[in-house]
Amino acid sequence: MVFKFRMLSDENDRFVRDYEVMYDMSLADFEGFIREDLEYDPAMTSFFTADDRWNKLREFTLEDMGDMGEEAPVPMASVVLGQLIHRNRDRLIYQFDMFGDRAYYLELIGAGEAKSGVEYPRVTLSEEPAPDQYDPTMSESEGSAFDEMMGDFSDFEGDDNYDDEF
Repeated sequence: MVFKFRMLSDENDRFVRDYEVMYDMSLADFEGFIREDLEYDPAMTSFFTADDRWNKLREFTLEDMGDMGEEAPVPMASVVLGQLIHRNRDRLIYQFDMFGDRAYYLELIGAGEAKSGVEYPRVTLSEEPAPDQYDPTMSESEGSAFDEMMGDFSDFEGDDNYDDEF
């Protein structure tokens, strides 16, 4: 089984990555694949499962944090994607900057059989460079897709004759 994830950034509205990965890939291997694709240096990172409002749920860390009780983060190496992801729209948050609280948002957008002759994991869509790993103000893209689409309405000044009181 192959999972297809879409990854977005809240720092650049135009940044998009689609990844196809095997369901039995460990979170540690998935983290390494994402880091290589984004051309980031190794760092302290975490994955979180997330609900439909992107609230963080369970944490999975690259490093084993030891026995910290019932709510302790789980090491990424001990978990495979298929253990966490069960249906379309299941979500993960990839926090790549622990101190700056910067993250990417991944959502399962499809699942299917592996294609013969195709190597996984792979990038199937890549739009815009990744935000800088260390400096969030260094973005190669200006503006957003929303601003561009709404540009046609920027000259609209409203209707002075319209009475919004009932």
